[in-house]
Amino acid sequence: MRPPQAAELLAHITGLRPVDSGLIAAIVLLIIASAFLALAETSLTRTSQARARGLRDEGRRGAGMLVRLMERPERFLNPVLLLELVCQLVAASLVGVVAEHLFGAIGVFVGIVFEVVVIFVLGEAIPKNWAIQHPSRAALFSAPIVTAVTRFPPVRLLAGALIGLANVFLRGGAHRRGPYVTEQELLALADVAQEEAVIETEEAALIHSIISFGDTVVREVMVPRPDMVAVKASDRVGEVIEVAMGAGYSRIPVYDQSIDDIVGVAYTKDLMRADREGHRDDEVRGLVRPAHFVPETKRVSELMREMQDQKFHMALVVDEYGGTAGLVTLEDLIEELVGEIVDEFDVEEPVVVPLANGEYRVNARMPMDEVNELLHADLPEGDWDTVGGLMLSLLGHMASEGEAVEADGHRLVAERVQGRRIGRVRIAKLEPEPGGEAEAGEASVGEG
Repeated sequence: MRPPQAAELLAHITGLRPVDSGLIAAIVLLIIASAFLALAETSLTRTSQARARGLRDEGRRGAGMLVRLMERPERFLNPVLLLELVCQLVAASLVGVVAEHLFGAIGVFVGIVFEVVVIFVLGEAIPKNWAIQHPSRAALFSAPIVTAVTRFPPVRLLAGALIGLANVFLRGGAHRRGPYVTEQELLALADVAQEEAVIETEEAALIHSIISFGDTVVREVMVPRPDMVAVKASDRVGEVIEVAMGAGYSRIPVYDQSIDDIVGVAYTKDLMRADREGHRDDEVRGLVRPAHFVPETKRVSELMREMQDQKFHMALVVDEYGGTAGLVTLEDLIEELVGEIVDEFDVEEPVVVPLANGEYRVNARMPMDEVNELLHADLPEGDWDTVGGLMLSLLGHMASEGEAVEADGHRLVAERVQGRRIGRVRIAKLEPEPGGEAEAGEASVGEG
C-alpha cells in the first residue's frame, strides 16, 4: 500500500477535503490582500501633497514614490478600490462555499457571520484604524506596492474601463478638476493644529491673515481722505518740514487746487536737503516726486507686488469718480499680515478697549468682519466697511454724541463724534426681552 499523502492525512484529521483546504488558503490570502488594500486606501487618501513632500525632504524611504502618487491621486485610488472590492467579494463567495460543505444548510448563516465579523474586523477595521493612527508609516509602507500594482497593465486597463463606464452615467463629471483643499479647510487645519499645540497661537493667526489677505481690497486698509495729512503745492519748504515733523511722516502728498488734485509726493529727506542748501522759502512744488494712483477696489496682494517691483511705499487711492479716497502705504499692507506696527513715536489709542461691564469701546473705523469676530455676532454688512458706517446707515442722518442704534441684539452708541464723523463707538450686548428679541437693523435714538 502506498503511504497516505499529506492532503489525505489532513482531510482524515480535520474532515476537510483537499479542495476545501485550498479554498481556505485562498480565503486567508484574500483577507490579507484586502487588509493591505484597506490600509493603503486610508493612509494614502489621508496624506496630502505637502505631507508627502515633507517626508521626502526628511529622507524617508519610499517618500519619492509617495510624492508621485499624491500628484495624481485618481491614478492609484480607482485601482486600489477595485482590487479591494474584488478581494472581499471573492473571499465572501469562497467562505459561503466552504461553510455550506462543512455545515450544510446552516452553513449559509455561518458564512454570513464569518464574513461580517472576521472579514470586517481583519480586512477593514484593524488596518484602517492603524492607518488613521499612523498615517505616515502606513503611507510609506504601502506606496511601493501600490505603485507596482497600479502599473500592472491588466489592473490599470480594467480600472480605466470601469471608470470610463461610470463616467458615461456621470456625463464626464469625474474628469472635472478642482481644488483638493479649500480655504475653509486650510483655516480649519490651522485651528486644529493650534488646539493640539502643533503650532503657536501667533502662527495660526498669521495663517488666517495670509489667507484673508488675498481677498482684501485697498479700500479696507487705506487711510481715509479725512485722516490724510497733505500740503499745498504753494506751501514753503520750511512750512512743509514743520508739518512732516509734527505728523511724523517721511512722505506727504502734495495737491494743487484741492485734495482731489494731487500733483505728487514730497519726501522729508528732499525737504531737509533743500532747507540745508538755503531753499527754505521755495515752494514745495519744485521738490515733489511722481505719485502712484490705484483704484480703491484693487486687491492688496496685487498692490504689494507692485510696490515691491516698482519700489514705492505710498499710493494714492482714487474712487470711481476719480476723486481722492485716501492713501495706502506699504506699512498698512504689512499690518494686514502681522498686525499693528507701532513705533516709539506713534501715539494711538487702542482699537478695542474691553470695559468692566462686558461692553466694548471700539474705533469707529474698525472693519465689520473684525467687529463680528470680536462679539461673536452677526451685525449686518452692506455698502459700509466699518462699524461707524453701519451706525450712519442705520441712523439715516449725521450722528450726534450719545445717539444709539440696535442691531443683532447689540446696542451701538456713538461715544465720540468729530464733525460729521463718528470717532468712537461703545457696543453692549442687549439682554433678550421676554416678548422676543430685538429686530436686527432696528435703529433708535437716545443718550448712551
